[in-house]
Amino acid sequence: MPGHGRPAQMPVPAFKVELGPPDLSAWLAGNTGVAGFTSYAAEVPGPHVLLLALTHGNELAGAIVLERLLRGGLRPERGRLTFGFANIAAFGRFDPAQPTVSRFVDEDLNRVWDEALLDGPRRSLELDRAREMRPLIDTADVVLDLHSMLWPSEPLILSGTTARGRALAGGIGTPPVSVADRGHLSGRRMIDYGKFAEPGGTAAAVLVEAGQHWTRSTVDTSLASVAGVLRHSLCLAEHPLLPAARAAPAPLHAEVTDTVTAATSAFSFMRGFHGGEVIARRNTIIALDGETEIRTPYDDCLLVMPNLRPSRGHTAVRLARFVG
Repeated sequence: MPGHGRPAQMPVPAFKVELGPPDLSAWLAGNTGVAGFTSYAAEVPGPHVLLLALTHGNELAGAIVLERLLRGGLRPERGRLTFGFANIAAFGRFDPAQPTVSRFVDEDLNRVWDEALLDGPRRSLELDRAREMRPLIDTADVVLDLHSMLWPSEPLILSGTTARGRALAGGIGTPPVSVADRGHLSGRRMIDYGKFAEPGGTAAAVLVEAGQHWTRSTVDTSLASVAGVLRHSLCLAEHPLLPAARAAPAPLHAEVTDTVTAATSAFSFMRGFHGGEVIARRNTIIALDGETEIRTPYDDCLLVMPNLRPSRGHTAVRLARFVG
């Protein structure tokens, strides 16, 4: 093509697995009637805060944090606090020699949160698990869904599109960058589920991408996010298991304007972009999708979680603009 050569496809990174799966045996039965979900109520009224890990079975950092807090006896001062381990079937298949294959069993649990799909006849392990979790999710006022990332990226919070999601992300404070987006063409995430996304509602859910999979720093960021949501919701102010409150950087908020979905199997980035990278100039070419050029639509374009080896029909990158 004129002006540039075709970039080589990014190599699959060598995965350094610094984390081992936590022992969840004491918590798999739960106390809520939903396997893997344990809930405690304070005497003082307040919101129901739900902390969720293992939406993807190979994302260990959030599960390590929740297991540590459960084992340490963390309890709410106000309202109800629920700890949830979502895709425990996929988690049970985690193999550090093949750490990517236990993301799910049949399909992505974070792409099935559409009411019509949940109410429909189709079956899969993940759909059945979402249906099992759904009555408990319906009681939550605040959900913090803890995730991690495969490709290099700065941590961030995905807030969905509502003002209350953005306010929750800003109140949590860690990570300091939050991004509003509409999700994926391939299915609806939990933070896009009706009660969290409908106009005029009060319940809010955010998704924290705390860092790369299987790294110790991702555990630290996940724990800081948990501390932030507990303080912001007034569920719990301080606890020896939580990092002490400290001054945080001013929050930054961006809104996704373009979700780039790979239309061909020949999608390739021009180089190994890093999530959180800001491309200074409008009209900079960042990828080729077959013969189609993918260019930045404005100056100071934030690259949100580029997937450097996207499959056809999957999100390759989201392009976002910083807003006040």
